Parts: sequence; structure tokens; C-alpha cells
Amino acid sequence: MISYFQAVVLGLLQGVSELFPISSLGHTVLVPPFLKWHIDQSNDGFLAFVVLTHFATALVLLGFFWRDWLAIVTGIFRSLAMREIKPEDTYARLGWLLIVSTIPAGLLGLLFEQKLRLLFAAPTAVSLALACNGLVLYGIERMRSRRVEEGPHDDGKLAALSWTEATIIGLAQCFALIPGFSRTGLSMAGGLGAGLSHENAIRYSFLLATPIIFAAAVLKVPDLFTTDGPGVIGQAFVGALCAAFSAYFSVRFLLKYFETRTLTPFAVYCVAAGLLAFAIFSF
Repeated sequence: MISYFQAVVLGLLQGVSELFPISSLGHTVLVPPFLKWHIDQSNDGFLAFVVLTHFATALVLLGFFWRDWLAIVTGIFRSLAMREIKPEDTYARLGWLLIVSTIPAGLLGLLFEQKLRLLFAAPTAVSLALACNGLVLYGIERMRSRRVEEGPHDDGKLAALSWTEATIIGLAQCFALIPGFSRTGLSMAGGLGAGLSHENAIRYSFLLATPIIFAAAVLKVPDLFTTDGPGVIGQAFVGALCAAFSAYFSVRFLLKYFETRTLTPFAVYCVAAGLLAFAIFSF
């Protein structure tokens, strides 16, 4: 059972850690045992609680980028009606690139859901994954420092990604199925590796997060109304409201932050937090 206080803390934490490149699932796994909270994290009700807080975050992202999504959805239908994606049709191409990037994580999530769930009860493994997430972020920044930045955000530059680059970003995002690895961080890393600026990479990452989080919610939120779920419905909605609140300010902060700054501070945090957590849970 999750208390309302725990729901508030986990909801606020999720809204921040889902959008910051520090792994929301990793923090969801590590924080309860660190605070000596006795929560069965493998329970369907708890997983549905987590997914509902993610769903609230996705709604915030949809609210921030609703104009983009309106143009993207319209562009996809326009390309279907015309049976082609015109090179100059920015949002039609961007929409199909996002679909290509979404497919790998969607398929692997469905295939390995039960095995990945076991990691929710393995804080030492998650700690190491969090540290590895930091190393990946630091590594991509070291590689990026040798390349030229390309200026402010531009949806045309997102649409200029190749199908191969979109696939690579999608494959990078797959590692975020493992608690400790960040979806935002890894998809940003893929975007930076493809030559996007930090600002464009975070925008693509936020757009990419929206459909996959919605899809997870469609699959898991119904568990709130099954045998184990009813006991956490109230807590889940409180957690979701808190997640939406913290996600709103996180999006605003990060879009501004990545206009001029890099992933390096988050990389340092992940390595330090991961190693500290590993030491705590190992001894």
C-alpha cells in the first residue's frame, strides 16, 4: 500500500526525473528502499501507479507541444492521402520519423515486460545502470565537443534526420526500458550523435516520449481497477497531479537550459548517485 504522502513524493519526483535525463524509473526503484518505505514494487497496482504518473507527464508534454502535434498529425494524414512524403512537407516527415523512432522501444517493451519488471526489485542493478547512464551522457558530450553546434531549435532540422538516424535514436531509447537508464538522456544522446543541437535534441526527445508513454498508459492503467489496484486509485491520482505539476516546470526549465548548456552536470549526478546507491544497497 502506498500512503498519500508517499504518492506526493513519488509523483513530484517522477515529474522531474522523467524529463530530466536522470531516469524516472531508476529513482522510483531506488528512493523507496532508501527511505525504508515498504512498497511491493513488483505489484501490478504499483506499476499502474507509476504509469499513471507517467501519463500525467505525457499530458503536460502534449500541452506544451500541442501546435507541433496538430501539425504532425495533420501532416501524417496528408501524406497518407497523397501516398507520399514530400521532402518539403516538414511535419509529415517529422511525424513518420517519430513513428520509426517509437517502434523499437514499443516492441521490446511488449516482448520483455515481465523480465524487465524483475528489475524493480533489484536496487543494486538499478544503481549500476544509473551510473552507466551518466557515463553514456558524459561520453556523448565528449564526442559532441568536437563538433559544431547548429543554432536554435528548428523543426525543419528535426525533419532532416535520416530514417537510419531516427532508427538509431529509437534503439538508444530502448535502453531506458531498464530502470536506471534515462529515456530523455538516451534519446538526446542519439539526437546529438545525429548532429542535432542540444535544443533540437531535447525537443525531439520530448516529442518522442509522448506517444510511447500514452501507449504504456493504455496497457497498464486498467490494472488500477483489478484485484490489486483499487487500494491505490486515490494515491495514483494524487501522484499524477503532483507529477503534472513538477513536469510543467521541468519542461519550461529544460527547454531554456538546453539553449546554452549541456548534459555534463546530469552525467556527473547520475554517476555519483548511482555509485552511492550501489554502496548503500550492497553493504
